[in-house]
Amino acid sequence: MIAQLRKQLVQHGPALLRVPAKLTPFAIQKKMMLDGLAMVFKEALEDGDFEFLERRWLKVEVRDLGLQWFISYQEQKLIVAEQCEHHDVSFSGECNDLVLIAARKEDPDTLFFQRRLRIEGDTELGLEVKNLMDSIDLDSLPTPVKFVLQQSADFIHQGMQTNVIEKEVIHAH
Repeated sequence: MIAQLRKQLVQHGPALLRVPAKLTPFAIQKKMMLDGLAMVFKEALEDGDFEFLERRWLKVEVRDLGLQWFISYQEQKLIVAEQCEHHDVSFSGECNDLVLIAARKEDPDTLFFQRRLRIEGDTELGLEVKNLMDSIDLDSLPTPVKFVLQQSADFIHQGMQTNVIEKEVIHAH
């Protein structure tokens, strides 16, 4: 019963978040993105590790929520835009998969080869972005943020496992 409820929440949760996410004004989305990026990439920003993104644009899209942001690095700081004339590379995925990647429950390369994570555009730039994401030390995150991320990822992972187990049982017969 609980496994079925979890499965339903994992499958349909992003659809429930789509409307509130789309109704959130871009100014608020931008503030949340910049604050989140500053927290997660604090050390990388201090070390100037984002210079490779200077005058270049990364598009990040959460497909099932209908959200997208354009990120660049200018004047030694990250910027987030609602639109850009041309992006150099794009990363897109479903909400659940992106949470799993962030929490290190799924490997981006695995999801890429399963076509659940799309990386399009400048391959070299995409690899630099992926490597920077891989370098994040989850232990450096504030404890409440790390806790919420880990709990969410565990919930999603278990809900997705219910689907896999059911498919295996169906195919076994």
